[in-house]
Amino acid sequence: MRTHYCGQVNAGHVDQIVTLCGWSHRRRDHGGVIFIDLRDREGLAQIVCDPDKPEMFSRAEGIRSEFVLKVTGRVRRRPEGTVNPNLATGEIEILCQEIEILNPAVTPPFQLDDENLSENVRLTHRVLDLRRPQMQKNMMLRYKTAMSFRRFLDANGFIDIETPMLTKSTPEGARDYLVPSRVHPGQFFALPQSPQLFKQLLMVAGFDRYYQITKCFRDEDLRADRQPEFTQIDIETSFLDEIQIMALTESMLRTVFREALAVELPDPFPRMSYAEAMRRFGSDKPDLRVTLELTELTDAVKDVDFKVFSGPANQQGGRVAALCIPGGATISRSEIDAFTEFAKIYGAKGLAWIKVNEKAKGRDGLQSPIVKNIHDAAISAILERCKAQDGDLILFGADKEKVVNDALGALRSKIGHEKAYVTGEAWRPLWVVDFPMFEYDEENRRWTACHHPFTAPKDEHIDLLETDPGACLAKAYDLALNGWEIGGGSVRIHSAAMQSKVFSALAIGEEEAQLKFGFLLDALKYGAPPHGGLAFGLDRIVTMMTGSESIRDVIAFPKTQRAQCLLTDAPSAVDEKQLRELHIRLRQKVETQVDVEKT
Repeated sequence: MRTHYCGQVNAGHVDQIVTLCGWSHRRRDHGGVIFIDLRDREGLAQIVCDPDKPEMFSRAEGIRSEFVLKVTGRVRRRPEGTVNPNLATGEIEILCQEIEILNPAVTPPFQLDDENLSENVRLTHRVLDLRRPQMQKNMMLRYKTAMSFRRFLDANGFIDIETPMLTKSTPEGARDYLVPSRVHPGQFFALPQSPQLFKQLLMVAGFDRYYQITKCFRDEDLRADRQPEFTQIDIETSFLDEIQIMALTESMLRTVFREALAVELPDPFPRMSYAEAMRRFGSDKPDLRVTLELTELTDAVKDVDFKVFSGPANQQGGRVAALCIPGGATISRSEIDAFTEFAKIYGAKGLAWIKVNEKAKGRDGLQSPIVKNIHDAAISAILERCKAQDGDLILFGADKEKVVNDALGALRSKIGHEKAYVTGEAWRPLWVVDFPMFEYDEENRRWTACHHPFTAPKDEHIDLLETDPGACLAKAYDLALNGWEIGGGSVRIHSAAMQSKVFSALAIGEEEAQLKFGFLLDALKYGAPPHGGLAFGLDRIVTMMTGSESIRDVIAFPKTQRAQCLLTDAPSAVDEKQLRELHIRLRQKVETQVDVEKT
């Protein structure tokens, strides 16, 4: 029907006859001449309708926003002074010869160039929202990025293999989406949170290098960077160690950013241990564009009278840390109160502070309600460690280590960007390595896996699995970019004996292990190669590339923060027959579980 896309007609087509198809983006009537901005996925073209063709002009007069049109005309240069340098087609216009209305449209609920739309309106009318030029650009960049990943992986010997969508519930089963089985009443499939076990099995099967751009599902609380269904670039390799895996995938990221954005990422990416990242930034995905860092004070305040500090400082697993804001003494008390409320989101009970007015005067040069309860030696240590200068503001976190890290880590990023404590760099990637193998679950009084139970321990820490699991480090690695975790993975356990040791540390008995992971344990006995991999979040990467605030802006049909699809009104009720059958299956499942427990 057409000879060209609207956004691809340029000065090289002057005097040519072209046929374009698209939507009427805007119609303007200027003194008897009608201008129509015709839009398709590639951009806009200006159509000029002169009244010297009465039939065509009459048809043009009836055109409104979002009518679907077919236009044939001659390309000509725009008159001097009317060139639009902000438009790819800004040098030319099409003098209309024929115009056909392929389909009229009712008045849309909003103008496509309206920038003040609520997200609910956008998601309810998602089809129209997707027509907006920015959303078209986002989705095209997503496609371009995914294709760049594919090209790199194909060129490096990776094979695209699909893994099941209906599978067995995972160790994190409380977050699984369950699908009842019709032919096996009372039993359920789970939608995969990750293809983790299947990709390991593919390595055991000898495919050597696997990848998949696949949907994963997780039923969890949602944020700007989460969706109940998300897309990841899933990768697994055999006979590569963690250094080689990081080097390969790092090269992949550099290639993708170069091809999709014309951006050169650093070579190589810096690396930092998990322990250092938490100590300096309070986060295992620190935004290195922010120049602020945390200062450790736990040992310096153990004997102060201020119990808010000395309590956590003397408690196992407690931490006291500071965030020094250069020149921050000008920050108002109301802003500090707002920072306090922000810190409470992350579990902090409050936020102590000190303004350094005149450092040379010691405590007399400090402004704070807490100074009177801190002795001189502690004050001196605080000022020295924070490298505080006159005019600085020091904020404190004192609580369990996780609370302090979460609160001050988030506050560091917030203040850094709001107050411009940044390097000015656009992209700062970071590999975070040497993660703990386990973390202790106080409620259930047992160790749990920090990543997943198939992650291999560092060779020199194998003996710690039995003697001191908390000190055991893993062959795990995460990639952070500008404060977002965009990928993570590990070297896997390829020995059945080693896997049993890890299960033992996790208090997973032989019977439970066989029930949950018997198919993997059996496969490991048949000569599993050393293997490892990682997964990158495609949604998050494209969100960052586009500068969007939410991954919903780079997903065609996303869910809301309440996991709803406003376009299709899902989830929705099912009919009574379906509901009755589901209740029967659930009751049978419960009765079976009760019988098992009684036995």
